[in-house]
Amino acid sequence: MTALHGSGTYDAVIVGGGHNGLVAAAYLARAGRSVLVLERLDHTGGAAVSTRPFSGVDARLSRYSYLVSLLPRKIVTDLGLDFRLRTRTVSSYTPTERDGRPTGLLVGGDEQRTRDAFVRLTGSDREYRSWRRFYDMTGRVARRVFPTLTEPLPTREELRRTVDNAEAWRTLFEEPIGVAVEACFADDLVRGIVLTDALIGTFADAHDPSLKQNRCFLYHVIGGGTGAWDVPVGGMGALTDALAAAARRAGAVIATGHEAVRIDTDGRTAEVVHRTADGEGVAAARHVLVNASPQELAALTGDTPPEPAEGAQLKVNMLLERLPTLRDTSVDPREAFAGTFHIAEGYEQLAAAHAQAAAGEPPAVPPSEIYCHSLTDPTILGPDLAAQGYQTLTLFGLHTPARLFERDNDAVRENLLKSTLAQLDAHLAEPLADCLATDADGRPCLEARTPLDLERDLRLPGGNIFHRDLSWPHTQDGTGRWGVETRHANVLLCGAGAVRGGGVSGVPGHNAAMAVLESPGD
Repeated sequence: MTALHGSGTYDAVIVGGGHNGLVAAAYLARAGRSVLVLERLDHTGGAAVSTRPFSGVDARLSRYSYLVSLLPRKIVTDLGLDFRLRTRTVSSYTPTERDGRPTGLLVGGDEQRTRDAFVRLTGSDREYRSWRRFYDMTGRVARRVFPTLTEPLPTREELRRTVDNAEAWRTLFEEPIGVAVEACFADDLVRGIVLTDALIGTFADAHDPSLKQNRCFLYHVIGGGTGAWDVPVGGMGALTDALAAAARRAGAVIATGHEAVRIDTDGRTAEVVHRTADGEGVAAARHVLVNASPQELAALTGDTPPEPAEGAQLKVNMLLERLPTLRDTSVDPREAFAGTFHIAEGYEQLAAAHAQAAAGEPPAVPPSEIYCHSLTDPTILGPDLAAQGYQTLTLFGLHTPARLFERDNDAVRENLLKSTLAQLDAHLAEPLADCLATDADGRPCLEARTPLDLERDLRLPGGNIFHRDLSWPHTQDGTGRWGVETRHANVLLCGAGAVRGGGVSGVPGHNAAMAVLESPGD
């Protein structure tokens, strides 16, 4: 625990030391404001941390969040962060079987190689040409929309004018994404690969009328103005360590082991009651920024809580002695696992998995995707492990809503994990179990986390990695100038549940800091 000597009075108290709270702290402290960050755990970082999860094994994994796309370069530059990203050389590999033989689709490298891969899989370049047209469209949207995330919220009409393309606006903002996927692509596997970006952490069908799958898709294709998902050098904890260092350098006080339990405010000044192992304290502030979920915000202020959130993912971390060989011998495992390795994510497979989960049963053929951090960034492995060829694997399972685990979290987790790994094994020339490393106690280096585990470990509501359904990046009923405002004038939401929140972006933290600096008297 970081000791807090006396509670004192601050310009801003930030509840929660996740990456967004640290971004806000650094910006405000650099602007000369006195800042206190209260963090419940004994460390900062929230879900963006690197840990050594396996006993006696020198491998520092991104335990929860694991790739970066939505972090604006502006934040890294403004805060002088010592933080680097590396681009993955391969976008994705999707194994399948066609005409009784193992094959797959490798997307990445040069354009000719990708085109040839489409031709080998589908028999012509039609799907490749459709692929290029579709992602040229999303790329144009990304270049126009991404810069707006750190500006005051546009209205829906202003954003439509910014997009300036009727087809793109209709595809992404008005019609279920399944309409465009089915119109643009004919091959079931290609359709599924495209759809996955709409389903990461989001339990929805391709044609869900709520369009929450569209909002998820949008955030997955606009990052950095390119849609690329990059690997954080040193693991995700390298980002939050750099943010904490920047905040401290600027003068912010970060108190770990301090849990905020109540916020009292009259709209002009506020008091935050916090608890430690030694008792309670009170910190007074002009502004309070809550880097927690909307549910937690309501609990702290005594307001009516929002609708319950529900997560829908299975997260698995693994360490291997070696990468497994593939049944598809035309591709090197070091390429196949360097990007996103799609498993059981054909379009019809995704629809079937969603239907089964919606009916209350775990998917019989669970869809998931894997990537190998250590192929792009071997620094997360100790020198001995790297020299021996060890590799990490991160698996993210889809269509596993929290409701499935409520009967018996441990039993459902174990059964779902077996089913998920069996789908991977179907495309391997050797069982994954033969490649798993063991820890100091002889146990396989594998850990799985369900939505209920994430709720317990990180207080993510329902295990939802976005805190709630993602929002459109424009004004809606009740949103303020920056999308971080609450009904209390001096209490702001700077977590993933803010408008334009979700993912490892720092955007809500930046926007909450801007809202404070613009407020009268600041």
